[in-house]
Amino acid sequence: MVGAWELSTDWVFRLPGAEHMFDNWGMNSTDTLLLERYRAAAAVLADLPGDAALYAAASETALLEANQLFATSQVALRNGGAFIAGEIAYRSAAELGSQGLAQRSGHRTAEQFIKSTNGVTGRDAVTAVRVGSLMREAAVASLEIEGEVDPHTGVLATQSQPWLAPVTEALGSRTISIESAEAIRSGLGAPNSAITTQQLADATRQLVDAARKLDPDALAREARAFRDELDVDGAALREEERRQKRSLRLYVQPDGTTKLVWIMDPETATTVRDIYDRTTSPKLGGIRFVDPARQALADTILADERTPEQIASDGFEQLLKLGADANPDFLLGSGAPVLRLTATQTAFERGTGLARIEGQVAPVSISSAWRLSCDAGVAGFVLADDGHVVNFGREQRFFTRKQKEALAVLWGGCACPGCTRPPSWTEAHHIVYWKRDGGTTDLADGILLCRHHHLLFHNNGWEILRDQNNRYWLIPPPERDPNQTPIELVSKNPAIRDLRNEQQSRQQLAS
Repeated sequence: MVGAWELSTDWVFRLPGAEHMFDNWGMNSTDTLLLERYRAAAAVLADLPGDAALYAAASETALLEANQLFATSQVALRNGGAFIAGEIAYRSAAELGSQGLAQRSGHRTAEQFIKSTNGVTGRDAVTAVRVGSLMREAAVASLEIEGEVDPHTGVLATQSQPWLAPVTEALGSRTISIESAEAIRSGLGAPNSAITTQQLADATRQLVDAARKLDPDALAREARAFRDELDVDGAALREEERRQKRSLRLYVQPDGTTKLVWIMDPETATTVRDIYDRTTSPKLGGIRFVDPARQALADTILADERTPEQIASDGFEQLLKLGADANPDFLLGSGAPVLRLTATQTAFERGTGLARIEGQVAPVSISSAWRLSCDAGVAGFVLADDGHVVNFGREQRFFTRKQKEALAVLWGGCACPGCTRPPSWTEAHHIVYWKRDGGTTDLADGILLCRHHHLLFHNNGWEILRDQNNRYWLIPPPERDPNQTPIELVSKNPAIRDLRNEQQSRQQLAS
């Protein structure tokens, strides 16, 4: 094995694109040997077929063998990359400060250096550095210089995780990938008062054998199961450690969307997963129900044009609104979240332009502003030409709580045909638009729509009309139905249907 102290610390890294990443000036025999092997490997890999037609014409036997050869080559490449990453990390140790390799190359850490120069994800860079450092430590131990002072960093040369020796041996022989190595390392953890180094070493050896049959994700689960079986008394401690890792963060994306990252402990995840599955399981190929009512609900979800992820997003949003409204003392403030919407008076009255939601970088259309302004959970403001802030208009803009309760009785849920959302999941909608048409906040001009259909109708040109007999009709836009055939909206409340039937019976008797 090449001595750890023989490698020069003064070699210069150059970005890909030059004829050679390094030249041979000032290099010793070890440098030359290393680079000759990598240059030869790079030349062979550069000759891999790049014609899709060649792969398309290949037999299944050839394709499967090529895939296996690729996998073998990839393990060799990734393991070699880990050796390099480990050495770069060693030469970028914090003790070296600005003289470390990464900082001299313009990067704060070795991980950032690997991520930037290799074009890999941050996670892959961290894995390469972590596993590479482990492999380097093993090399130090094999050279029997453990315990000596490192002349470059001034610290003792030690092997910090000796129980992982079977992993480093397997990496050196290229029988496992660095992802599998990381799965074993993270899953087993470190010794403690209940688990000895030897017990972990024995478990590591078994997991290395299992790695030949298991993918890294399955191997990580197997490693955690080993740890749990070995350290029964530590189960409560590890449970608390997982609970302490729980977090929820919001990240505003460059395109104006916001990403939520929720790290859940197992108990929380069980609750959330159950809600998620019940919301999306028909879309994801879940079980078929024997009960006709449940099967009808599943069929409705299957017919929904939204993706499972979109259904889940809308569902969890509504759950948050309902929870905040049902228990206002739980959060600061009171009631459901308030959305503050601002637009210029000209844009709002003209119907074209942009509106702004407080706290969001991306604007929304005026049609969305009209839709949002139906909701009592929206505080809407218009900027007049003189710069003053005025409200949306007439005295009573929103349906009151009592009116929404009455609408819940009248409609029994979302008025859209086929939608099963209950009243608690709906928003009151003016069928005669408040701003555009000068509508009024009367029960006769209000219906209930779930968020999805409220958005659909406002933003896609659907209209709702009420005739002289107080029957409501949904009018599709011309691009959906050139004839714009009316679709009757019928209450989902059985009591309202009873009332209609009684009215028809009286009319028939009177005639």
